[in-house]
Amino acid sequence: MKSPVKAALKTVSSLQTKVQEGLGALTARDKQFVEEAVRPSFADSLEIDENLKQDNDQANRWDYLLGHAESAQVVGLEPHSAYTKEVRVVVAKKKAALQQLRKHLNSGVTVSAWFWVASGRVDFVPHEKIVRRLDQEGITFVGGVLRAKHLPKKPATKRSGA
Repeated sequence: MKSPVKAALKTVSSLQTKVQEGLGALTARDKQFVEEAVRPSFADSLEIDENLKQDNDQANRWDYLLGHAESAQVVGLEPHSAYTKEVRVVVAKKKAALQQLRKHLNSGVTVSAWFWVASGRVDFVPHEKIVRRLDQEGITFVGGVLRAKHLPKKPATKRSGA
């Protein structure tokens, strides 16, 4: 199975040795936020919160990068409390992750999607305004579970003679 996270990282990145197979980088508690049926579709994972802490101790840090095998894409996953006041924090975490990962990712590589999963009760007021703000920031709130419908689709195959 392809390893999208490993492939996304520079070979000299200190994060290379931290990548784990499947969802191995997720804590047992955090695995529950990924729908059981789609768990096997992840080839590899990386816990970036702790692994980027050394250089960014006081900064916001995103939790995980997941390598989706079918699409060969890397996605971010952030289990976090879903209160209105936390939107600012999650947005800051994504922005910080982009900055923190810059020296680790190969040139031209991007995280194709950033997913926020509620680690408890959802308390957004007003909900529509929050979703719009997250959309503007490139973050998808998926509720309590990351499901197949949220994941990137398989890349289109090239047809000869087209």
